[in-house]
Amino acid sequence: MIGRRSIYKSPAQLRAMVEPGLITAAALQAVRERVAPGVTTLELDAIAADVIRSRGAESNFQLVRGYRHTVCASVNEQVVHGIPNSRPLEPGDILSIDAGAQFRGWNGDSAITIVVPDPARPELVAARERLSQVTEESLWAGIAAMANAKRIGEIGDAIQTSIEASAEGYGILRDYVGHGIGRKMHEAPSVFNYRVPDLGPEVKPGLVLAIEPMVVAGSEETFTEDDDWTVSTIDGSDGSHWEHSVAVHDGGIWVLTAADGGAAGLAPYGIVPTEIG
Repeated sequence: MIGRRSIYKSPAQLRAMVEPGLITAAALQAVRERVAPGVTTLELDAIAADVIRSRGAESNFQLVRGYRHTVCASVNEQVVHGIPNSRPLEPGDILSIDAGAQFRGWNGDSAITIVVPDPARPELVAARERLSQVTEESLWAGIAAMANAKRIGEIGDAIQTSIEASAEGYGILRDYVGHGIGRKMHEAPSVFNYRVPDLGPEVKPGLVLAIEPMVVAGSEETFTEDDDWTVSTIDGSDGSHWEHSVAVHDGGIWVLTAADGGAAGLAPYGIVPTEIG
């Protein structure tokens, strides 16, 4: 009988996941700094690719069958899996960038959402920034829950609770969820962004998860566009996507795809991340 690989990593394997996480974070930071009206998502894709290659890594997105780009770039009603293209970003656009790096056989995966400034439409910008803020806050609520949870399902409960507390009436995508990460970008187990009756596997040292709430301003119903990748809302409402790869180890918790290990994001919860020794 062939045994199934454990979802828990050894201390040495956790240490090996630090660098791909930092490379992923650096690529997204470089992209963030270049987002502006008139810039294309293809140009942002090239920026991320340069950073990843310069650090001796490769884009794990390009290892997915049929996908040729370094990032996914989803604009406005596109929530996830958008393909970079030559359309210039416009003032007021809400843009989600998802990226990952593979370094020496280990993976990082992270996503951010950015609203392009538009002084002429402050109400639109404010509404889209609020959507991004609520989504990011729910991500950190989930990560904070992971620090003390007994089971993985408690993470989704915390994410949903955080989104509901905003009282904005946002929808949470049900068909797309977070995942384990390690030798492959997508591994077991699934990490739901909402409450589920089965709380799933234990949270204990060695667990590494990519937690990624995907939140929409309207209905959670989506469809896949004709390119067979881009997931957009049926009602045309805006989407936001935030993600971090997070490790639990003997000393505590560490956000692999945050340059500070998650210190700033976890501070409001009274949690201090501990470096992987």
